[in-house]
Amino acid sequence: STISMTISKTFKPRRKTVSETSKSDVMSDPRKIITMRVFDAPRELVWNAWTDPKHLSQWWGPNGFTTTTQHFDMRVGGQWRFVMHGPDGHDYENIMTYDEIVKPERLAYSHGGAGDTAAIQFKVVVTFEDMGAQTRLTMHAIFPTAAERDYVAREHGAVEGGQQTLARLAEFLSQH
Repeated sequence: STISMTISKTFKPRRKTVSETSKSDVMSDPRKIITMRVFDAPRELVWNAWTDPKHLSQWWGPNGFTTTTQHFDMRVGGQWRFVMHGPDGHDYENIMTYDEIVKPERLAYSHGGAGDTAAIQFKVVVTFEDMGAQTRLTMHAIFPTAAERDYVAREHGAVEGGQQTLARLAEFLSQH
């Protein structure tokens, strides 16, 4: 697909330290993509970057993407509606509905698309583990079936995209 080709073309590996590397697990559960990264930032700062729309727009999405927030209501049942603008000019509408908010340690939400990605629906649980001056963030994307997970990984570059998104968050945090 265009998005996976775009992600592949914009992904430029560089040498990283262990704390700067995003890791993904697609083997432990065939319905999940688990992405983890340790940030050199305290948990409160990582939480704020993840939950404030003015920060989200500065780092959310894979390399080359920009994000425009249309609506942000962070409460259980509230939604974050946003558009990811791909470097290829394609827009990807997204809707997150918050299922659980435990500040500053856990977020759970239902993530869905709109328009041509409306059929893509999955749950996400993000944990923010306090490690003093560092924070371990673990993102569990849980799909209804293994086939749906495989489709999103293959056609939309979800594994690489998740890693790139967390790398962009790390870069954002290093500047704040």
